[in-house]
Amino acid sequence: MRALLKANAKENLRGNWGTAILVLLIAHVLLSASSMVVAVGELILLGPLETGVALVFLKLSYREPAEVGDLFQPFQNFVNTFFAGFLSAIFTFLWSLLFVIPGIVKALSYSQVYYIMCDHPEYTGREAIDASREMMRGHKGELFVLQLSFIGWFLLSALTFGLLMFYVMPYYQSTLTEYYRYLKESRSESQDWQPQQPEEDFTQNRKVNYDPEQFE
Repeated sequence: MRALLKANAKENLRGNWGTAILVLLIAHVLLSASSMVVAVGELILLGPLETGVALVFLKLSYREPAEVGDLFQPFQNFVNTFFAGFLSAIFTFLWSLLFVIPGIVKALSYSQVYYIMCDHPEYTGREAIDASREMMRGHKGELFVLQLSFIGWFLLSALTFGLLMFYVMPYYQSTLTEYYRYLKESRSESQDWQPQQPEEDFTQNRKVNYDPEQFE
């Protein structure tokens, strides 16, 4: 499965490397700068910017035109995206106080929050967190292994004084986006989490049908 996700991720980036790199770079600079200007500045911008990154990479995944300006689109839904980022960060931090492992587990549980906010901008931050927890049930180890598979790339990036990160981070983010699509598209309608509303059909034109049975 990992090979398929990564192959699709690279395909998504073909002809779009410039946009992907610029979006990630701007988001990183803004988050870093905000933390230096105001103590809680990063927490204020975290949700909207991370949702913007997710939006850009989802568009690339679905072969839709993506622009750098899409990074800022979630600011139009600031309250929901702010609380999605704020609550995810706070909950992860509090669980990390117990020990490192609970913090990692919760970070994996909340890992789909920003993608969910893109698909469901009407969700509150807490609803997006609950939906991510449900989506990641039984998949946290799977995602953890996928993330670990990039450790070699990150080590090589360190040897190049970070220059290789301009290749690795878009590749990594695109792969995580493909993993979200795999989770979403392999879930049956009866399993789909919805807060106080009928189930919704997520069937779309898609590049690859991520059939979970093919990986058994």
